[in-house]
Amino acid sequence: MKLREFFTADVVNLNLQSGTKDDILKELVALLHLDPKSEGTLFKTLKLRESLGSTGVGKGIAIPHCRSLVVNRIRLAYGRKPGGIEFEAIDSAPVYNFFLIVAPPLEVSNQYLPVLGKIAQFGKDPSVPTSLSALTTTDEFFHLLEQKAL
Repeated sequence: MKLREFFTADVVNLNLQSGTKDDILKELVALLHLDPKSEGTLFKTLKLRESLGSTGVGKGIAIPHCRSLVVNRIRLAYGRKPGGIEFEAIDSAPVYNFFLIVAPPLEVSNQYLPVLGKIAQFGKDPSVPTSLSALTTTDEFFHLLEQKAL
C-alpha cells in the first residue's frame, strides 16, 4: 500500500483560501465531492474529533481524521494553505499542510490506522515540510509522495 494510491488530482488543493480552522475543514471536506448533507455530517464529525485534541502534529502539518458512515471506503484529501493558519498544533506553530483521512466505521481493508501512520511518518521527514511548501502543481505533490512516502 502506497500513499500515492489514495490521491487523485480532484482531492488535492494547493491553494486553500480559508482563514479559520472550521473553514479549512469545510474546504477539505468539499474536496471529497460528497452531497451537501454528507458534507455537513462529516464536518461535524471532524469538529468533534478536533474537540478531543488538535490533529495538528507539528512542523506545519495537520492530519484531520475520523470514521464516518458518509464514505464506503477510505478517502483522503490534501490541502495547502499558503501563509498557514492557527490550528492549535502541538508545537503551537501555524499549519500549512492538511491531510484529511475519512474511513467508514467498519472498514474491511483495515487501512485507516496504517494510512494515518504513513502520513505521520511522511511528515516527520525533515525535508517534507519545505518540499510541500515549494509545490507548484498536483503532479509535483504526487511525485513527492512517490519519493518520500513509504
